[in-house]
Amino acid sequence: MRILIVNVNTTQSMTDTMAEQARSVALPGTEIVGLTPRFGAESVEGNFESYLAAIAVMDRVLSYDQPYDAVIQAGYGEHGREGLQELLDVPVVDITEAAASVAMLLGHSYAVVTTLDRTVPLIEDRLRLAGLFERCSSVRASGMSVLELEDMPDRALEAIAGQADEAVKQDKAEVICLGCGGMAGLDQMIRDRAGVPVVDGVTAAVALAESLVRLGLKTSKVRTYASPRPKNVIGWPLK
Repeated sequence: MRILIVNVNTTQSMTDTMAEQARSVALPGTEIVGLTPRFGAESVEGNFESYLAAIAVMDRVLSYDQPYDAVIQAGYGEHGREGLQELLDVPVVDITEAAASVAMLLGHSYAVVTTLDRTVPLIEDRLRLAGLFERCSSVRASGMSVLELEDMPDRALEAIAGQADEAVKQDKAEVICLGCGGMAGLDQMIRDRAGVPVVDGVTAAVALAESLVRLGLKTSKVRTYASPRPKNVIGWPLK
């Protein structure tokens, strides 16, 4: 089984970290391939960058010329998952939805701890669109930018752990979701601090993608995610 994990930003080191984290939970025989978009922003923290990333991710997947069994979109609260589902015949799993879906199996309510406050509405909207917001007690911002997660890991850990603790104590969250692909690998440390289950969207997405492939399940093509109608699309995908 080969699973593509596609970063939404162009920072290669972040792609490598997510791919490494994905491999740590993948089943024997599952190959994880990390892909970085060929264009876009170095970090995605707003609507413009998110819509740009949606095109960049679709372009990168379509330009991959080897067979694969599933795709993981590794951006928290980002646009584009629906487009991939129309374009592809294999399962597509978004880390936002993967984390929330797993969290709801572990507790009555969950909270998301993300990066900057400006990303909170985007995450709330994506959870609402996916039908996963009802049991979300809060979406909290750590105040750390995506790139600062790599540049200042100790400070980032403290900021994320602090917000996770507040989510449990004040918002009555029973599970914490790490609300950024760049937080991959921090789940155990935050779990030790917060005292509740902590779900990393990258690893959750790997487990769900593997399960869908093993069950022989794919995206329904009857209506919503039917393949795009044949027509001329000028200048894309890039070659």
